[in-house]
Order: sequence, then structure tokens, then C-alpha cells
Amino acid sequence: MSEVPSPYVVEPRLNYVMCASPAGMHRMAYWEWGDPHNDKVLLCVHGLTRSGRDFDVLAARMAKEYRVVCPDVVGRGHSDWLINPSYYAIPQYVSDMLTLIARLKPGRLDWVGTSMGGLIGMGLAAGLATSAALRPAKPEPRLSNDQTLTLGRMVLNDIGPTINDSGLARISEYVGKEEIFDSFEQAVEYVKSVSQGFGPHDSAGWQALTRHIFNQEDGKWRKHYDLRIAEPIAQQDATVLKGAEAVLWAGFESLAEPVLVIRGETSDLLTEQGLQEMQKRNVLARGLTFPGVGHAPTLRSDDQVEAVAAFLLEEQAR
Repeated sequence: MSEVPSPYVVEPRLNYVMCASPAGMHRMAYWEWGDPHNDKVLLCVHGLTRSGRDFDVLAARMAKEYRVVCPDVVGRGHSDWLINPSYYAIPQYVSDMLTLIARLKPGRLDWVGTSMGGLIGMGLAAGLATSAALRPAKPEPRLSNDQTLTLGRMVLNDIGPTINDSGLARISEYVGKEEIFDSFEQAVEYVKSVSQGFGPHDSAGWQALTRHIFNQEDGKWRKHYDLRIAEPIAQQDATVLKGAEAVLWAGFESLAEPVLVIRGETSDLLTEQGLQEMQKRNVLARGLTFPGVGHAPTLRSDDQVEAVAAFLLEEQAR
């Protein structure tokens, strides 16, 4: 793995941005690697119960070429919890990302989204496509520094517009359950038990995957996210899911730069059929399957990291 020069290799910078929901204001935390003046931004967005620190290895690899930004989606990690849990949904997350992007002011924006992070990316793409379609044909003259946001290359990690029901049901079983452990080692064992789809990791790897999603309070280890994020999932019916799927397909089909769709070989969320359908509906989509992994590849091993890096840096190599 390529070495990233100091001072970015050890720890990322932690920052916050103030966002709004219909119920009030909240802070979203984000971890940042690389040169803060680099206008080439790589936004890495994590899965349902995870945190921005999931991307530590990938971020260190990419920090020489990008300003790498890894938010803790609201309700997780160092971000605030929402007053009204009904807003723990893709539209709110997209809104928060737009607020973050406005602060970052990227000249180029590439995206890596794992599971939920990929849904947010497709939701953002759908919103941008709709806005472009509704924009007046002859807009008023704009200021010279006024830029229209566009998405560059996107990596969708084990996720697509259509989500397999069995995978969603499996995740729903444990998301909202409180788990309290007496030791960090017990928390690690729990993460291993519900995350077998991550594939094989050594002891240090499992510890890293646990460290930022459990928090020690009063000598006990508790989940480091708002358990109420499970409530909107439980309230979704078939009609809502079908409507959301249509929006996500529209966003995916609108992507105008190459898309890398990663799939874990035994994934129960993105099926092989789903991957093939994505490649049919957007000719810029490429499929990559990692053996011995389910939902979802953690993007920590050399082969996974280098595959993502090669895709993102492909244009620069020409």
C-alpha cells in the first residue's frame, strides 16, 4: 500500500458543520484527511450503523491526491442525534451532505458510498438531475464564482437502487437493539457476530471496526449511534419502498461519469442479478465482485483499497 506523507497519515482532523431538519438544527461531524486547500474532494459515506472512521485505510491511501472527507451521518459517531427520529432517512441525509459540500466548495467531487452511503449518493444524484431539468433554459447571468454542483466518479460499495428484502430484514433485526458490554473485547465479539459479511479480518482489524461504533460510558460499552435510526425502517411499507427505489434508479441512471459497483460475492443486499441490471441501465457502470465477502466489503484490505484507488485515479494515469 502506498505510503501517505506526514502530517496526514496518523489521525484525521475532526470538524463540524451545522445542518437543518424540519425539527431543528443539528451538527454533523466529519473527518478530514489531506490538504485542506485541495479542491479535489473525495467524499466517503458509511453504512447504516457505522461511522466515517470506517474509511481510515482508504482515506490514508487517497490523501495525497484528494482532500478526503468522511462524515459521521447524523445520529452516528460524533454527530448530533435528531430531535425527531422520523427524519432518519435518505432525504435528510442528502440535505446534510449538500450543506457539507457547500462548505467544502469542491472543484471536483468524487464519491465512495458503502451501503447507506451509496443510497445517499444516488439520492443526491437524483436531486441534482431533477434540479437541472427544472432549471430555466435561459437563467439570469450568474456571478463568476457561482458553480453548479456535479458529481464525478462514484463507487457504490455493495448497494444498488433495488435492495434485496432478506438482507434488509437481517439488518433490521439488530439495528435498534441496545447492547451493553462490560469490556471492549465483548463489543468486538458482538461486532464480529453481526458482521460476518465483512469477510475475514485479523484481531486488529476487528478492533478497528469496533472502536468507533461503540463508546465507553460509566465503565460500560454501548453502541455509538442513536438506536432510533431503526424506527423509520420499521415504518416503511411496500409502496414507500417502491417509490424510493424509483428515485434511486433515476439518480443512478443520471450519473454521467464512470461508476464502480462493488459487490461482495455472498452479499444478501446486492444480488448478482441486481448488479447486472445496474450495468444494463447505466453503460458507465462497471462491476467488481470480491470473493469470500458478503455485505459489505470494508475497503480495508490491500486488494479492495487498490481497486478503488485505481478506479478513482484512472483519468490521472492517462
